[in-house]
Amino acid sequence: MLRVRRFTKFRIGPAVYRDSRPVEIRAWTVGGEPVPFEHAVAQRFEPFSVGEVWGRPWDTVWFDVRGDVPADWEPDETELVVDLGFTGDQPGFQAEGTVYRPDGTIVKAIEPLNAWAPLPGPGPFRLLIEAAANPIVQVPYEYEPTSLGDKATAGDAFQYRLAELSVSRRDPVVWELLQDVRTLDGLVDVLPPDGSRRAEIVHALERMVDVMDPDDVHGTAALGREALAPALAGGAADSSLIVTAVGHAHIDCAWLWPVRETVRKVARTFANVLDLADRDPDFVFAASSAQQYAWLKESRPDLFERVRKAVADGVVRPVGGMWVESDTNMPGGEALARQFVLGKRFFLEEFGVETEEAWLPDSFGYTAALPQIVRAAGARYFLTQKPSWNEVNRMPHSSFHWEGIDGSRVFTHFPPAETYNSDLGASDLARTESSFRQKGAARHVLGLFGWGDGGGGPTREMLAAAERKKDLDGVPRVRLGDPRSFFATAEAELPEPPVWVGEMYLELHRGTLTSQQRGKRGNRHSEALLREAELWAATAAVLRGTPYPYDALESAWRTVLLQQFHDILPGTSIAWVHQEAERDHERVATELTELIDASLAAVAGDGDAPVAANAGPYPQAGVPALGVAPATPPAAARPRWHGDRIVLEDEQLYAEVDRRGTLVSVVDRAADRELLPRGLAGGVLQLFRDTPREWDAWDINDEDKRSGRDLLDPVSVDIADGSVLVRHAWDGTSIDMTIRLVDGRIEYGFDVDWHESQKLLKLAFPLDVRADKATSEIQFGHIHRPIHQNTSWDEARFETVAHRWIHVGEPGYGVAVANDVVYGHDVRNGHAPDGKPMTTARLSLLRAPRYPDPAADQGRHPFTVSLRPGGIPDAIADGYAQHLPLRTTRGTPTEPLVQVSDPAVVVESVKLAEDRSGDLVVRLYEAHGNRSRATVRTSFDWSEVTATDLLERPSDSEAVRDVSPGSAVDLVMRPFELLTLRFRDPAA
Repeated sequence: MLRVRRFTKFRIGPAVYRDSRPVEIRAWTVGGEPVPFEHAVAQRFEPFSVGEVWGRPWDTVWFDVRGDVPADWEPDETELVVDLGFTGDQPGFQAEGTVYRPDGTIVKAIEPLNAWAPLPGPGPFRLLIEAAANPIVQVPYEYEPTSLGDKATAGDAFQYRLAELSVSRRDPVVWELLQDVRTLDGLVDVLPPDGSRRAEIVHALERMVDVMDPDDVHGTAALGREALAPALAGGAADSSLIVTAVGHAHIDCAWLWPVRETVRKVARTFANVLDLADRDPDFVFAASSAQQYAWLKESRPDLFERVRKAVADGVVRPVGGMWVESDTNMPGGEALARQFVLGKRFFLEEFGVETEEAWLPDSFGYTAALPQIVRAAGARYFLTQKPSWNEVNRMPHSSFHWEGIDGSRVFTHFPPAETYNSDLGASDLARTESSFRQKGAARHVLGLFGWGDGGGGPTREMLAAAERKKDLDGVPRVRLGDPRSFFATAEAELPEPPVWVGEMYLELHRGTLTSQQRGKRGNRHSEALLREAELWAATAAVLRGTPYPYDALESAWRTVLLQQFHDILPGTSIAWVHQEAERDHERVATELTELIDASLAAVAGDGDAPVAANAGPYPQAGVPALGVAPATPPAAARPRWHGDRIVLEDEQLYAEVDRRGTLVSVVDRAADRELLPRGLAGGVLQLFRDTPREWDAWDINDEDKRSGRDLLDPVSVDIADGSVLVRHAWDGTSIDMTIRLVDGRIEYGFDVDWHESQKLLKLAFPLDVRADKATSEIQFGHIHRPIHQNTSWDEARFETVAHRWIHVGEPGYGVAVANDVVYGHDVRNGHAPDGKPMTTARLSLLRAPRYPDPAADQGRHPFTVSLRPGGIPDAIADGYAQHLPLRTTRGTPTEPLVQVSDPAVVVESVKLAEDRSGDLVVRLYEAHGNRSRATVRTSFDWSEVTATDLLERPSDSEAVRDVSPGSAVDLVMRPFELLTLRFRDPAA
């Protein structure tokens, strides 16, 4: 095979273009952020030559290209060939270009491995190329700090040298021969080495070299194809899998490039897709993320209209139904619901398309709440492949039912090629055959082909591979198709699919629960503000007739949902992306605070008495849930010195803090029980080495926990402003930790000035509780996870996500730990120094990864954490109290729009309907994991109440049992059931 491969590389490949002609090149450098075509084309362009350097980091250079197409060249053979200085690696991570006609319409993109554009017929032509000098930030498997991810530090060195720009004549016979060779050569590497099929292919390839003249590849290419034809004619086995090949381009909304560059990547990718669709009538392209279509509509309306037509023609298939391919671990329940509400609404309004599948090939684990949200959004299917990245355990199914916390199920498929960037090569198809777990019971699988992550999409070479593998001995049968048809077929052939219950935990990328803490705080805060803004705006609209700020709220939601993209909220992008995310959250906070203040002014009226607004679902300090009333100040214990310890006590708890700044005793007075194991301190800060094997911002490795140390030597421990103040400081990092006892819970307030590198900061609470599981809040409920290490699955689950609280307990007793912004936790059982069983709960506060943002997490960070004995209902209430603190204002008390009789049924959202009809929408969920009865009472009149899906369309629901029009609704809700109620004529 060495002879064949050398002949292919040095004879066939260079002969694809049989002739080339130079072009005239002129260039204009933008010197800043991208500009529209109309602005660029009006600038003064200077002469430029092949071989010159161009492109400072993140800059754009426009090339004006003029040339002539010879009269005797066929149009379908004539191309503009461009090499901007490509490394030859995957597209999307280096320079890219967009080719324009003089009228500003886009031809297609220029990228590595797809570096050509069609030219018009014979005669002179002019094209313009918008060349993006995106620096190469990713050096595979090095993960070294880079200055290139921030414009302020990227420097001004030229990044690229223009290597080629020419009018070239492609030889279609040689090109087809090259595709033949690649198809068969790929099989050589995956077939059994001693098998007859492999021998047949090797013989055919050798024969191809024999019959061709290396000095006349163009003249003998047809002979070479004839020699290969018998090897390409052998049909696949009757039992072969059937791969539905769908064009795809997973485009990260931001990652190693900023959001503004993704806007251009989307345009480039769709331009490539539309060019391919013109060449192959069977080609189908699936694209998710309504946000990306919205960018295209705004930035390139002409191209968007072409996409709209392609959707109508069935060429482009919107999928996913979400605003972006978001993270699913950390967004709150309402935010995940809104991903589908805004995404599906966009597709329905712009294209008339109802998407049926959730499409998240690259998120870092999948919450057990997602099946219910998917079904409530009117979807039926789910797709991902990310669990194939698990470090230890392999998922047992490829096509299966995934069951969520409420019992909802969605038919799920993992493309067994284990990539969403397939080129339909032999290795991907061989992996498809070997990895598919339902072999024997099913034959249909999905194959997503096209360059992704940085965009680019399918290429003509990939379509050529699909054509040759329709029925080819040695690989599964490949059929171009669409996702909806695939899912319908796959579901039908598995009438009783296997079932996976609960979360799909990714045994990798656990550090994403902690990296870039400021972005995570911004997300949690924005979610709270959105809830407040909608609640008080709806209250003002229903009770006072105030106009509801639909546009402002939708704009804020769009911003927040974008920041939940799976490389932004997890903290794995370059510095530019995270700086922008923080600014966006700050802007949203300002805008929403103004809306809240205006709505509360309308709600509370002209009174001048001090009152508090409670946006939470539970009463706080005497203020009813969702209402406005005077607040009773919380009862905070006053600390006092007792010997060398500080004592905090109230009617519920007695606690002692020693001179190390740690809890040495916490006594639950009602239970007459010490919470801490004998000989162990609680509330201990721990510092660990954090040097992942790879994927710095993504990963936490369990072995680094062996290197931890407790921070037990504070600078000072004292009483200040009614709190215990503990101060730590070392090497530029300082931590101020205040400890208070308020209404039966111990509250920790942190002010951290963090200047570490590759360190992990945790807060540990060893507890005298014998637990075999930990309970963690997730969207619209909670889950129980084993905390022993009986199996490899348990052992691999060493860092887990929780939202506002975790709870550990034994029969009849438990302890809750709540927080205002932490997502990463680890909980393990073990034994105290005296040999008695115990459980340690830890929260991951901060990391300091160096790649891709070398300044990640540097600077100031506040945290609030609380500890209290109690049950899961207490944990839920504490979590909401920290998430939605009272907001002080002046006015008169106002009754809530809705009140719920049972605390197990939680009001998650109160808003006006998306269709702007003025109907009131209330979203609730059962939070305790029980079958719960509740009555929802209203303070406004209404004519009808309807249970709806997330898009507020009527749906069947057994939860609504009795209705008293204009007054109350009686509910019986299943464990963790999600319910949306729509009240008509609320202001009548």
